[in-house]
Amino acid sequence: MTPVAIAHRLSAVPEYLFTSLAEKRRVLESAGKKIIDLSIGDPDLPTPQIIINRLKEAVDNPEHHRYPQGKGSEEFRSATARFYRRRFGVELDPETEVMAVVGTKEGLAHLPLALINPGEYALVPDPAYPVYRTAVCLAGGVVVALPLLAENDFLPDLKALSDTILKRTKLLFLNYPNNPTGAIATQAFYQEVCELARRYNFIICQDNAYADIYCGDEPPMSILAIEGAKEVAVEFYSLSKTFNMTGWRVGAIVGNPEVLSALAKLKSNIDSGLFSAIQSAAATALDSYELLHPQILNAYKERREIFLPALKEIGWHVNSASATFYCWAKYPDSRSSFDVCNELLDKCGIIASPGAGFGDFGEGYVRFSLTAPTHTIKQSAEILISTFTKQKTLYHSSP
Repeated sequence: MTPVAIAHRLSAVPEYLFTSLAEKRRVLESAGKKIIDLSIGDPDLPTPQIIINRLKEAVDNPEHHRYPQGKGSEEFRSATARFYRRRFGVELDPETEVMAVVGTKEGLAHLPLALINPGEYALVPDPAYPVYRTAVCLAGGVVVALPLLAENDFLPDLKALSDTILKRTKLLFLNYPNNPTGAIATQAFYQEVCELARRYNFIICQDNAYADIYCGDEPPMSILAIEGAKEVAVEFYSLSKTFNMTGWRVGAIVGNPEVLSALAKLKSNIDSGLFSAIQSAAATALDSYELLHPQILNAYKERREIFLPALKEIGWHVNSASATFYCWAKYPDSRSSFDVCNELLDKCGIIASPGAGFGDFGEGYVRFSLTAPTHTIKQSAEILISTFTKQKTLYHSSP
């Protein structure tokens, strides 16, 4: 067979981390090994019935069987604006400042194509959701890594950026609450980064997918709550985590109208929009937030209270005040995170995500997802404790 000439741009793109983890699980399970998968952030809880019922109704409406509006239905955009007003205290114009995306991953991946010219810089956190870096590479941009370090509360050190880099920067990716670290951004940080963006004329893309999965009493804020932020920022909001809707592929981008217009122009040449019936169900989800959210949030709080003590029992360090449904755990050992994850798999039958899969500065950490049934989380905690202790740990540290 004649070899296929693959586009050169794909050479800069690694295999997606979670694809390889899913394949590893498939191989092990096909060999008869029982696996507990704590690697991927895919909620095990079902989508609330009120949302499912609205979808069933909407599917029967023949109006929803035709091409949808590219920027999203008026119903969905208005519901998003109402939600942002209630949840974040942010006023949005549904006509110009809200647009539907086919899941925020799609929107995040396409945004650099709409904004970045070849050779222009994009500031990308490290560690981070892998899509940011990949999207910049596919657009021909230059990735400038922003280290997220524990000593800085996993916020990038903006003062460390040189004037030369900032003058060539076109786009900055942020993600708070942060995947994988669980960190939460402060109002002061958002004010600082917005001022920097105005000074150097670049756009901030804040991925707010985990805004409603948190540990404390105070819910994380939107960057658009900062005065004047819409001049320099857009924000993605995903229904995947808040409402257990990962498979539905629905989210929104909100904020700067010019950026939304550019992304809409690009997307009109790539996709035909999001199925209108799903948008109708998503509108119901957003309008039902106050009813649905507490139960979902409390489930993750309960799981965290079960799992964190087990990690601490075996000598790992985890920030107990973090957000998201992940545990970003540091092991006191010099081995690679891939080696540690392999040992977790071999000895415990647990698949976790190696920190290095999220970037160079993720080395030394392992990410555990709490998106497994509570009884499975409890079982995992018991396995860790029974297999390892502070005296005899995964990492063979000195006594």
